Amino acid sequence: MTLFSKIITGEIPCYKIAENEKFLAFLDISPLVLGHTLVVPKIEVDKFFDVPDEYLGEMLLFAKPVARAIERSFACNRCGISVIGLEVPHAHMHLVPINYADDLNFTRKKLTLSPAELEEARKKILENS
Repeated sequence: MTLFSKIITGEIPCYKIAENEKFLAFLDISPLVLGHTLVVPKIEVDKFFDVPDEYLGEMLLFAKPVARAIERSFACNRCGISVIGLEVPHAHMHLVPINYADDLNFTRKKLTLSPAELEEARKKILENS
């Protein structure tokens, strides 16, 4: 069982942004920037392009209002999207508030945020949903 599957089942807590029967969005606890959110399918599939076809389109539609809420919540030009999938063997996409293409550089040092800072970011996104 992957780390994300444990989050989906509630075995590991998360800073939940949105959820439906197929997907879960939650804050990355080691984000590139404040507001960095992960969107995962509830089925455990390692590689993004191995996710069933019907899920791929629905995943983007699920992520769309989350991305809009992120854009309203943080000073950014847009919400960037990235699919890397190397750290956790469970398909996922990153939604990141960005101003420049380099803001999606995953080799940069990640932020270390307190639980209070993460909860504040979560509340901000939810208020702008």
